[in-house]
Amino acid sequence: MALSLKNKKVQLWARRLHIYVSMALLLVVLFFAISGITLNRPNLYTSDTPQVEQQTLIIPDHFFSMKNSRLTVNKVGLLDYLYHKANLSGTPSSMQVFSDIEQGEMLEGEVSLDYKGPGFNSTVFINLVTKEAEIESTHYGVVAVLNDLHKGRNSGQVWAWFIDISGFLMVFFALTGVCLLVPKKKSFSLGLKWMTFGSVVTLLIYLFAVP
Repeated sequence: MALSLKNKKVQLWARRLHIYVSMALLLVVLFFAISGITLNRPNLYTSDTPQVEQQTLIIPDHFFSMKNSRLTVNKVGLLDYLYHKANLSGTPSSMQVFSDIEQGEMLEGEVSLDYKGPGFNSTVFINLVTKEAEIESTHYGVVAVLNDLHKGRNSGQVWAWFIDISGFLMVFFALTGVCLLVPKKKSFSLGLKWMTFGSVVTLLIYLFAVP
């Protein structure tokens, strides 16, 4: 294995890939490094005051239909309406519907759901009698957005795949770096010593310093 890694073509491709992958990941690594600090030290970043926005919206009747004292909600159409009219974004939760109907008349009822995204959430309550929607949106600031993106929280499947691919490329970047060190005996030997030192320190911290 060591001989194959010393092959000139292998070294050439390892060097090229190491350089270009590292440049492609430069801002990504900086992002995860900085957001890792903000996640680890939340008490240092409490200056962002959550901004709360409230709005009221009248929902058209055609999204609701009643037959045989049973209520039907056009959920897809309602979500689309809220998205465009209330400027809601993020991932909507499942829609909860409560209704009390007597002799074909709505006595009381409510539709509730929430939207979640990086650094914000919105709650929606729709009064089925008045068809009035009360919407409250809370934005927690830039640091909260960074933290949620770091964790992949409420960020969607595309961002989840981005994190997976970035992690794979970081592993590839590290392995090509090792490949480049193999032919250089002194540097490789010193690198192994530093790797061992770092691994031992990490293990000791975990064993004796972590509660």
